[in-house]
Amino acid sequence: MKKTTLLFLYGAVLVFAAVACETLLPGTPADDALLDGPIAELTPEQNALFLAGDAAFNNEIFTPATGLGPTFVATSCGSCHAGDGKGHPFTTLTRFGQSDETGNQFMHQGGPQLQNRAISGHTPEQLPKGATFSNFMPPANTGLGLLGALSDEQISANADPNDKDGDGISGVPNWIEPPHFFKSQWYHKPQNGKYIGRFGKKAAAIDLLHQTVNAYKQDMGITSEFDPEDPINYAVSGQAGDLADDPEVSSAKVNAVVFYLRTLKVPVQRTPNDADVVAGKALFMSTDCGKCHTPQWKTPQSDVAVLSNQTFAPYTDLLLHDIGSGLDDGYTEGIAKTAEWRTPPLWGLGLSKNSQGGRVFLLHDGRAHSLDEAIRLHGGEATKSRSKYVALTDTDRSKLLKFLDSL
Repeated sequence: MKKTTLLFLYGAVLVFAAVACETLLPGTPADDALLDGPIAELTPEQNALFLAGDAAFNNEIFTPATGLGPTFVATSCGSCHAGDGKGHPFTTLTRFGQSDETGNQFMHQGGPQLQNRAISGHTPEQLPKGATFSNFMPPANTGLGLLGALSDEQISANADPNDKDGDGISGVPNWIEPPHFFKSQWYHKPQNGKYIGRFGKKAAAIDLLHQTVNAYKQDMGITSEFDPEDPINYAVSGQAGDLADDPEVSSAKVNAVVFYLRTLKVPVQRTPNDADVVAGKALFMSTDCGKCHTPQWKTPQSDVAVLSNQTFAPYTDLLLHDIGSGLDDGYTEGIAKTAEWRTPPLWGLGLSKNSQGGRVFLLHDGRAHSLDEAIRLHGGEATKSRSKYVALTDTDRSKLLKFLDSL
């Protein structure tokens, strides 16, 4: 056989193999199908810091040798937030010990979080007798930097503690005592030494550093230079701790994770121009759901340029609302009442099942298994909106749900 023929056949095989691989390998997911990834237009230096935070958040799995425990809930950040999405019942956190705004009465018995797992030779925590508690489903992480960039004044502007407009909705901020490492920024506006919380189910974390330091310590038993004391746990009193020296994670790594969380992209809405989605959004607003799930915000100036002057649509007011006795677990944080919950952002809602094993687990503890069920469980300040939703025709209700699923 001639050499040219062999070369031709060899080339044909390579082309065939390349086409076959393209056919067999999955394509790159569409941007609106993913929650993770950086916000656009980061500088090269910022991208490097984002990647360092990404690696620490998603790739670092702690062991006793690197500081895990001795009691813990998870072994890594990413194990509770797969793909930066919502958690699963297996990763649910249990908070306990506070029933009113006077503070947590069980801090000396391991509060505020139950470490329900332990390294070898140790005993997991048990709920103390008489402690009220609530289960918290880990939230999605994306878009947090824009929420963190809003000013306290912007958030307070939507509060209506005395329901002056008579609409039955009286959102209020959760005023939080800051940790010693908290550094006030220009956009913070303290009241009696406390600051507005904006992250977490009860808005108990003031900023993402506060949230991250607490997560390292309470979720994984990992101490940092910001908070170097091991969690109190009387179940393991007198037993040796883990094998790592304190602090167990560096400030540089914590700051990289905080930057990663600040610069995760905003969820991309799918099919925003679909006729039913457009109609569903109008129904969402006409049923007054948007009075708590505020559709749109604009950030002021930020120390991270790409977070400045950004208009975005998270569908939250970041305020506490009384959602009724059905969702009252008897537990609270900060000055929030037990039936008060921070309005959760709705963006990324339609992608929830991707990180939850193909099903959805909604509301603060994952008790709702569909959007319809979650809405129907709303009470308290949301009663009127729920009633308007229930009164919709089946067709209109489907359009509203399709809109929510597009977010």
